[in-house]
Amino acid sequence: MKVTVINGTEKHGVTWRLKELFLESFRSKAEIIEYDLPRDCPAFCMGCVNCILKGEELCKDAACIQKIEGSLLEADLIVMTSPAYVMHATGAMKAFLDHFAYRWMPHRPAPQMFQKRAVVITQCLGAGAKSAAKDIRHSLSWWGISEIHIFAESLMENIAWEKLSEKRKRKLTGKMRALSKKLAGIDYAKPARTGVITKVKFYICRMMQKSLYQNNPEYPDAKYWSEQGWLEKSRPWKM
Repeated sequence: MKVTVINGTEKHGVTWRLKELFLESFRSKAEIIEYDLPRDCPAFCMGCVNCILKGEELCKDAACIQKIEGSLLEADLIVMTSPAYVMHATGAMKAFLDHFAYRWMPHRPAPQMFQKRAVVITQCLGAGAKSAAKDIRHSLSWWGISEIHIFAESLMENIAWEKLSEKRKRKLTGKMRALSKKLAGIDYAKPARTGVITKVKFYICRMMQKSLYQNNPEYPDAKYWSEQGWLEKSRPWKM
């Protein structure tokens, strides 16, 4: 199996430690590829909308974005990590997610995403872990992923792992290893279930794309949906 990890910071802090604990159960059975932000996606989306209106290959950052997207599409499990910065995901993670606007369901979602699983790992000193996780989960859900597991911890101690109390470290380690074993035990030969909410989003977007296609069959998004067969009877969760 393949696991693709997107790290929302290059810092090797508590979030990185938690991610390493999570990957323990996968290292002997999976091919793992990791990307560190902002190093592997250093540029901001400029809002030119070329990716949506003309094609993702025309993005000024297409070289790095398409490389990462290739790994995401090949992955059986996607792992997204980010500490909370001012109660949200890191700026680097937000900049990364902005680049994938064209893969949101109202545009050109990748059919592979509807059958994938994902994990979001966040933590913070005080409040904000859940809102940071929500930032990432929101994008993943609009990519078409239904099965998204969340690990969000609010720490009330010094943020450095080495300075956490032994009791806190044991608790975090136990919870993360339990999640790791749970997900490592899944049969990834079987696609993830596509949930009702995801299907509702899909059908709403389908109605919009059918209208767009009738008005202009060459409009990129509508043409894509037609080529996928989604304006007829094909569905991305039945590949």
